[in-house]
Amino acid sequence: MLIEYNNKEFHTSKDLALSVVGGRWKIAIIYHLLQTDVLRLNEFEEKLPDINQRMLIRQLRELENDRLIERIVYHVVPPKVEYKLTDVGRTLDKVVYAICDWGDEYLNFIEKS
Repeated sequence: MLIEYNNKEFHTSKDLALSVVGGRWKIAIIYHLLQTDVLRLNEFEEKLPDINQRMLIRQLRELENDRLIERIVYHVVPPKVEYKLTDVGRTLDKVVYAICDWGDEYLNFIEKS
Protein backbone atom coordinates (compact mmCIF):
# COMPACT_ATOMS: atom_id res chain seq x y z
CA MET A 1 0.00 0.00 0.00
CA LEU A 2 1.32 3.43 -0.89
CA ILE A 3 0.13 6.46 1.07
CA GLU A 4 0.50 9.93 -0.39
CA TYR A 5 0.41 12.84 2.04
CA ASN A 6 1.78 16.39 1.76
CA ASN A 7 3.60 15.57 -1.48
CA LYS A 8 5.38 12.63 0.17
CA GLU A 9 4.93 8.90 -0.20
CA PHE A 10 4.81 6.43 2.69
CA HIS A 11 4.68 2.65 2.56
CA THR A 12 2.85 2.21 5.87
CA SER A 13 0.77 4.23 8.28
CA LYS A 14 3.62 3.79 10.78
CA ASP A 15 6.00 5.56 8.40
CA LEU A 16 3.48 8.38 8.06
CA ALA A 17 3.02 8.66 11.83
CA LEU A 18 6.76 8.77 12.49
CA SER A 19 7.17 11.42 9.83
CA VAL A 20 4.48 13.59 11.43
CA VAL A 21 5.71 13.40 15.05
CA GLY A 22 9.34 12.40 14.53
CA GLY A 23 12.31 14.54 15.29
CA ARG A 24 13.84 15.99 18.39
CA TRP A 25 11.33 18.76 19.12
CA LYS A 26 7.81 17.81 17.99
CA ILE A 27 6.96 15.58 20.94
CA ALA A 28 8.27 18.25 23.34
CA ILE A 29 6.16 20.92 21.62
CA ILE A 30 3.07 18.73 21.82
CA TYR A 31 3.82 17.88 25.46
CA HIS A 32 3.97 21.54 26.48
CA LEU A 33 0.74 22.30 24.61
CA LEU A 34 -0.95 19.40 26.40
CA GLN A 35 0.17 20.97 29.69
CA THR A 36 -0.97 24.54 29.06
CA ASP A 37 -3.47 24.51 26.14
CA VAL A 38 -2.12 27.68 24.46
CA LEU A 39 1.43 28.99 24.09
CA ARG A 40 3.09 31.93 22.39
CA LEU A 41 6.47 31.75 20.66
CA ASN A 42 8.38 33.30 23.56
CA GLU A 43 6.78 30.81 25.97
CA PHE A 44 8.01 27.92 23.82
CA GLU A 45 11.47 29.47 23.89
CA GLU A 46 11.35 29.54 27.70
CA LYS A 47 10.19 25.93 27.93
CA LEU A 48 12.62 24.69 25.25
CA PRO A 49 15.78 26.75 25.83
CA ASP A 50 17.98 24.53 23.63
CA ILE A 51 15.97 25.11 20.44
CA ASN A 52 16.79 28.07 18.24
CA GLN A 53 13.97 30.25 16.96
CA ARG A 54 14.38 29.18 13.34
CA MET A 55 14.03 25.49 14.22
CA LEU A 56 11.12 26.19 16.56
CA ILE A 57 9.22 28.05 13.85
CA ARG A 58 9.98 25.28 11.36
CA GLN A 59 8.68 22.60 13.72
CA LEU A 60 5.56 24.64 14.51
CA ARG A 61 4.85 25.11 10.80
CA GLU A 62 5.25 21.39 10.14
CA LEU A 63 2.89 20.54 12.98
CA GLU A 64 0.44 23.12 11.64
CA ASN A 65 0.69 21.71 8.10
CA ASP A 66 0.01 18.24 9.53
CA ARG A 67 -3.02 19.70 11.33
CA LEU A 68 -1.82 18.81 14.81
CA ILE A 69 -1.62 22.40 16.00
CA GLU A 70 -3.48 25.56 15.16
CA ARG A 71 -1.87 28.96 14.78
CA ILE A 72 -4.09 31.79 16.00
CA VAL A 73 -3.17 35.28 14.82
CA TYR A 74 -4.60 38.31 16.63
CA HIS A 75 -4.50 41.47 14.55
CA VAL A 76 -3.31 43.82 17.26
CA VAL A 77 -0.28 45.99 17.82
CA PRO A 78 2.14 44.51 18.71
CA PRO A 79 1.21 41.34 16.79
CA LYS A 80 0.07 38.42 18.89
CA VAL A 81 0.26 34.78 17.76
CA GLU A 82 -0.74 31.76 19.82
CA TYR A 83 -0.49 28.03 19.19
CA LYS A 84 -2.82 25.33 20.42
CA LEU A 85 -3.45 21.68 19.72
CA THR A 86 -6.21 20.68 17.34
CA ASP A 87 -8.59 17.88 18.26
CA VAL A 88 -6.39 15.50 16.25
CA GLY A 89 -3.29 16.79 18.05
CA ARG A 90 -4.95 16.13 21.41
CA THR A 91 -5.34 12.45 20.47
CA LEU A 92 -1.56 12.15 20.91
CA ASP A 93 -1.85 12.65 24.68
CA LYS A 94 -1.50 8.96 25.59
CA VAL A 95 1.40 8.51 23.19
CA VAL A 96 3.27 11.57 24.45
CA TYR A 97 2.74 10.71 28.10
CA ALA A 98 3.82 7.09 27.44
CA ILE A 99 7.05 8.37 25.86
CA CYS A 100 7.63 10.64 28.88
CA ASP A 101 7.03 7.74 31.29
CA TRP A 102 9.41 5.55 29.30
CA GLY A 103 12.00 8.32 29.46
CA ASP A 104 11.74 8.35 33.25
CA GLU A 105 12.15 4.56 33.38
CA TYR A 106 15.09 4.68 30.99
CA LEU A 107 16.78 7.39 33.04
CA ASN A 108 16.43 5.22 36.15
CA PHE A 109 17.89 2.29 34.23
CA ILE A 110 20.95 4.17 33.00
CA GLU A 111 21.56 5.78 36.39
CA LYS A 112 21.67 2.29 37.97
CA SER A 113 24.05 0.95 35.32
